[in-house]
Amino acid sequence: MILEIENLNKTYSNGVQALKDVSLTIKTGMFGLLGQNGAGKSTLMRTVATLQDADSGTIRFDGIDVAKEPGKLREVLGYLPQEFGVYPTATAMELLTHIADMKGITHAGERKDQVEAIIKKVNLWEARSKKLGGYSGGMKQRFGIAQALLGNPRLIIVDEPTAGLDPMERNRFYNLLSEIGENTVVILSTHIVEDVSTLCNQMAIIGKGEVLLTGKPGEIEAGLNERVWEKQIEKHELQDYEDTMNVISSRFHLGKLMITVVADDLPDGNFWSKAPSLEDAYFNVLYNERSNLAATVMA
Repeated sequence: MILEIENLNKTYSNGVQALKDVSLTIKTGMFGLLGQNGAGKSTLMRTVATLQDADSGTIRFDGIDVAKEPGKLREVLGYLPQEFGVYPTATAMELLTHIADMKGITHAGERKDQVEAIIKKVNLWEARSKKLGGYSGGMKQRFGIAQALLGNPRLIIVDEPTAGLDPMERNRFYNLLSEIGENTVVILSTHIVEDVSTLCNQMAIIGKGEVLLTGKPGEIEAGLNERVWEKQIEKHELQDYEDTMNVISSRFHLGKLMITVVADDLPDGNFWSKAPSLEDAYFNVLYNERSNLAATVMA
């Protein structure tokens, strides 16, 4: 199964171009779409999920032309949007049964078996008769995945699924998504680097509606080998370093300000080499994007 996105463009009525000639090839497994808020991730996900039309370009999945046959895509799609509502007075069993019916699982026995199996899969069996209004944030996210799994979809889209979850709930979610991605095309849209580094075997970084970088997380990290340096500085020195070096990030560690710089050679004798992480690679891409934008504006 392959999802092919070719030359996708989308401009909203207010003039914002949310997608700019986006092309991606996504195969079976977990694919991470990483970008800041406002980068165009949700626009791309909604377009793939047939919730809005692109201005131009094509989307194909497993022989389906999504623009021409949106109904066929919806038959094999599971979608967890960034924000989704639940009926607070309904139980998980009641609402999932209703959603299963709307997805076309009309045989009562099959519907019951599938709903019960999915509730167990997302570890909500003990809370199956509890009203959804009493669910925690993590439980609601697991319910969201449950409704997305109904009907055995071949393409699953999850948009910012771990935002707001505590570390324990996030780990549960990682385990669940990892299992799902073994035999399905799963697109994980997120601004959290850890989500992608933990789960995905392929990824893309998107910014201002454009695909900035694609590849395997490990290979993207390796692209910065022996080019990442760290140094402890005083807070008042930060601006000087940002003016003279490629400072991709700064952070406090034990009350001290640490800067991370990308350079081909050791910047000065007080820096030390750092093993690159996916976060470093992501920050470097964003740094280059900002630099290119600034250069364009000045020109």
